[in-house]
Amino acid sequence: MMPAEPGSTRTAASWRRALPWAALVALLVVGQTALVRLTLDYEAARAQERVEEVAADAAADLRNSLARDQQSLQALLWNEPPLARWREGASELLRERRELVRIERRDLAFQVTSFVESPYRPPVFKQLPRTDADLDAEVACASAHRLSGPVYSRSYFVPLPGGLGIELMDVCMPVMHQGEAVGYMVASYSLQGMLSESITRARTEGHELAFVEGDGTRLARSGNVARGRGVYVAQRIIDLPGTPLQLRVDSAIGKPDLIPNLATALVLGLSIALGAVVVLLVRDTRRRAEAEQGLAEALAFRKAMEDSLVTGLRARDLEGRITYVNPAFCEMVGFAPDELLGTMTEGDPPPYWPPEMVAEYTRRQRVRLAGTAPPRTGHETVFMRKNGERFPVMIFEAPLVDGHGRQTGWMSAVLDISEQRRMEELSRQQHERLQATARLATVGEMASLLSHELNQPLAAISSYATGSMNLMSEGPVDAETQRMIGQALARIAEQAERAGRVIKSVHDFVRRREHVREATRVDHLLEAVMPLVRLQARKSGTRIELDLPAPPQPMPRVMCDRTMIEQVLLNLTRNAIQAMEEMPLERRVLTLRVRQTQPRWVEIAVIDRGPGIAPAVAERLFTPFFTTKAEGMGLGLSLCRTVIEQHGGALLFENLGADQGGGAVFRFTLAADASAAARRAPRSDAPLAPTPDEATG
Repeated sequence: MMPAEPGSTRTAASWRRALPWAALVALLVVGQTALVRLTLDYEAARAQERVEEVAADAAADLRNSLARDQQSLQALLWNEPPLARWREGASELLRERRELVRIERRDLAFQVTSFVESPYRPPVFKQLPRTDADLDAEVACASAHRLSGPVYSRSYFVPLPGGLGIELMDVCMPVMHQGEAVGYMVASYSLQGMLSESITRARTEGHELAFVEGDGTRLARSGNVARGRGVYVAQRIIDLPGTPLQLRVDSAIGKPDLIPNLATALVLGLSIALGAVVVLLVRDTRRRAEAEQGLAEALAFRKAMEDSLVTGLRARDLEGRITYVNPAFCEMVGFAPDELLGTMTEGDPPPYWPPEMVAEYTRRQRVRLAGTAPPRTGHETVFMRKNGERFPVMIFEAPLVDGHGRQTGWMSAVLDISEQRRMEELSRQQHERLQATARLATVGEMASLLSHELNQPLAAISSYATGSMNLMSEGPVDAETQRMIGQALARIAEQAERAGRVIKSVHDFVRRREHVREATRVDHLLEAVMPLVRLQARKSGTRIELDLPAPPQPMPRVMCDRTMIEQVLLNLTRNAIQAMEEMPLERRVLTLRVRQTQPRWVEIAVIDRGPGIAPAVAERLFTPFFTTKAEGMGLGLSLCRTVIEQHGGALLFENLGADQGGGAVFRFTLAADASAAARRAPRSDAPLAPTPDEATG
């Protein structure tokens, strides 16, 4: 690169020195011009503000005057005075309120029954009959009758003798007698009189006040005042019940002149411009000092923050040379900063790299420094402390970018995860101990469940064996006896097989394995448990009723583990029969009801006619090992709920009211077989029906 010539350097420096002066002169010129303009705008704004204030004050005066007039008019109707007294009051009001020109009393047919004219002007309806100007007043009175309050009409023009005219506006008030309207009182205002009498003249001096229509047509203006120039205009809307009035205030002054304000504007402009330059210079100097102080404080804060971090920070340039480490990194590896700064990836490896891994780390860092690794990606590696101890670390690297957006190296955040690894190992050991403890607890749970669940099939085997022996001991064995003994032996084999399935199912249940589920018809589930249910029902004199879907409705099919659902049915029916042991014989009725409540769910309910479940018992009904029976273990209902919830259903209970026969109902849901719902094939066999034994109890 060629060095810059001295002449060009001096020219650049002179331009830099002249530039502030040129800016200063331009600032003075622009400032003076702007100040003159601002002065003119300021005076114009003040004039406009004055017009706005006058308009606001005039509108307030008009509202107050109309409110006072309205109160005075309403006072004429107080206590329902006779017509003569009303006329006296109206005459007095017209003498006090010059803006009012006429007050009338009208009946409900809108016929004038009495009126009083203002004493300060000739009658206004001499040229034009009053009946020809009744339309607006009649509309206002209709609204007043509907609203039960005063309503103002639109303004209308009434000609006067001599070719002149006057703009009037009526206010109508309903005359009430015992809560019912019996007529109207109509008062006519002169719009010009309102401007002259209702507004304080001192406030509006030098301004023209007028009532105008929406298109700007003037309806009435104030009396002997100067004409408005149309430069500074303000308008206010006076909202009245029934119609709005638009008030316009026009100032008599025009645009401000330039000459009387020019000298003042120039002097003021120069002073302000010079003062502004000085202020800018002082402000610039102060900003520079504040910026330098802020920079120093930011650097100090960043240094303090980096020194207080527990995360190690390391910066490297694009060649892999370490350019910065914070105290946390030095404390982590045990090396001083001067031992780390300047070391490179190749040729001079960092001292915290284990010697046996230098080749691998060199290859990996070459890939990372080439920029092929994704930014801000964490990776785990091993560092070595100064004493030779190896420890695991987690490194997060990202590109180091300067203020111009150019990458100047890589920034790494290093975390010592040796304590985390130690805690993970401790957690693993504790988990293994917990698993061993859980296995021991499972053995105890399995023993309890097996002893509880095998009681029923073993009791059935014993009952069938006792019955067979009794039949054989009665004498010669005929064909019928042989048939019954054969059935009993078949039942014994079936219950022995059931006991084996119970052992396997309970074993799988305790181990939380996936149960084998198959599509099963609900009546087949009931048929499987019905022999044991009938046996216990006969012992207690209980009658069994089946409430199944009647043809042509198909029998629902459910997806379930048959053995576990049969155990649920056995537990619920056994509890129901035992709950009715103390009841009269005619109330010992056990009902098994099947309903497909939804396309996806089938509900099975076990209903008894016992005393129901006490509230204190209901709170702990499904708690393991809670029972109200002296010989019970308290696992039946807890097991039932667990089995049903594993099938995706819910087990609920409720007490039945006296109108439903009393007792309790336990209902649970099972998922319906979707393929069966799709086929909807007709049933091939009849539903279950009560046997003679069930019917007789």
